[in-house]
Amino acid sequence: MTTQDTAPAVSRQAWRIAAVVAFGAFMSQLDTSVVNVGLETVARDLHAGLERTQWVANGYLLALAVSLPACGWLTRRFGPGRLWLASLAGFTVSSALCALATDLGWLIGLRVVQGLAAGLLLPAGQTVIGQAVGPARLGRVMATVGIALTLAPALGPSAGGLLLHLASWPWLFWVNVPLGVAGLLLGLRYLPRNGAGAAGKLDWFGLVLVSVGVPALVYGFTGWGERGSLAPSVAGFLAVGALALVGFGVRSARRRGRGGRPPVLDLALYRIPRYAAASATVAFSGAAMFGAGLLFPLYYQLGRGESVLATGVLLITMSIGTAAALPVCGRLVDRYGGGLVSLVGGLGTVVTTLPFAVVELSASEPLVQALLLVRGAALAAALMPATIAAYQAVDAGQLPDATTQVNILLRVGGALGGAVFTVILTAGLAGGVGPAFHASFWWLTGSSALGLAGSVWLALAERRMASDRNPDSP
Repeated sequence: MTTQDTAPAVSRQAWRIAAVVAFGAFMSQLDTSVVNVGLETVARDLHAGLERTQWVANGYLLALAVSLPACGWLTRRFGPGRLWLASLAGFTVSSALCALATDLGWLIGLRVVQGLAAGLLLPAGQTVIGQAVGPARLGRVMATVGIALTLAPALGPSAGGLLLHLASWPWLFWVNVPLGVAGLLLGLRYLPRNGAGAAGKLDWFGLVLVSVGVPALVYGFTGWGERGSLAPSVAGFLAVGALALVGFGVRSARRRGRGGRPPVLDLALYRIPRYAAASATVAFSGAAMFGAGLLFPLYYQLGRGESVLATGVLLITMSIGTAAALPVCGRLVDRYGGGLVSLVGGLGTVVTTLPFAVVELSASEPLVQALLLVRGAALAAALMPATIAAYQAVDAGQLPDATTQVNILLRVGGALGGAVFTVILTAGLAGGVGPAFHASFWWLTGSSALGLAGSVWLALAERRMASDRNPDSP
């Protein structure tokens, strides 16, 4: 099934916009992995315990989840281009302030501010791209951002280690300042700054519900994985998060039914079959992707006895596969639709995960590297086309809500996947390292299969949509 024989050309202006948005996405993603490398150094220099210093990373990640729900309303109120510029400015200024911090408490607080700004960058940037290029060109252009998101976590540990070797830990933050200034100058020149003023009044109570619910779930799932059990505090966060999101869903449905002040997020988008199928695929594939991001480093360190440095180098292969496949996937999505491409990618993810559940931990390195390379490409084909399909399923006015919701699903699904696979691995280690990893990879294969099921649903939804548009076609 093809949606069109030839995809329309992408203008230079569209590529410039995509490059600027990718630059900001790369910065925010790189910052996470760069700073994580320096936590021990920060703890030593600021005379603090490592457990408390860990909140330099945790506070940033939770702040990302807190700011996401407001992104849709802020985008409609100020326009995606203006919101992107303001977010990058906030990220840059807070980076400089983090570098100047002399107290751990101040550093954690400033990292929260930095995370709040970073959480708005990606969905705002995706909205800028979606509204600027249109659905027919979205696959090729959005793949540019995907490459940045893939390479940043892979390069972060090496970049952080080099900065610490050459300078002190504040340079983990100072490095963002010239990059942020450059991004702002490029954004001011190339990003459109329209679409402001169509937000209506903000539903503050609805915003509080969803802004509590999302980070509570993320923190609860993360704590479940770290502790290996559902401790009362962890269960409490999960319960609060679930109740808050259920309350938000009920409130949003009532507000929409009464025709009053619109809800913070338009949940009616899930009535669009293509959008619902794409969102489910993103959530399941995100869980498998983040779960694998935890399993594979441990597979090398605990299962194959590699050092942390060697593990980072060996896992770059998967990132290379993803980065290489993304441009191809973007072109295929624009021509054939996201469902078919995601289905092929989902199948490839299952096929390349299954061997890790059955082969010995001592399997030859060339075999493992080949599987990782193909698995990286398959992940690109499974996740990115589904994300693009979700954005193609809505009109330009609905994009702020769509980008926000898809990013929330990806973050919550990722936290759940990371927690589940960590718990399974931890519980199984008592019976031996080999059986523990085999069981974990069986679960990862199952999670990948759920992503594949979502992509089948998406492909069928796109096929029905095409049939409705062309009822006389075979």
